[in-house]
Amino acid sequence: MAKIIIPTPLRKFTSNQAAVAVQSGTVIESIRDLTLQFPDLDKHLFNEDQQLRGFVRVFIGEDDIEDLQGHDTPVQQGDTISIIPAIAGGI
Repeated sequence: MAKIIIPTPLRKFTSNQAAVAVQSGTVIESIRDLTLQFPDLDKHLFNEDQQLRGFVRVFIGEDDIEDLQGHDTPVQQGDTISIIPAIAGGI
């Protein structure tokens, strides 16, 4: 299994778990597995067309999946996936 690191603002939807074990396969399959385990996360990660929201960045290890194969990036046993929601702000 792989694991997904849950950002602090979304942990309230995962019973305060900082990391969740998910099935490997592709990035999108792993994130779908996460939302099957914790359905309340779905609306925070996916839009109404069931595409990952534009402000959600995903990394495998240190690599942004956009620099790899995007949502189809393979996820291996033992990989760590990080979900990084964009933070808006400024002056």
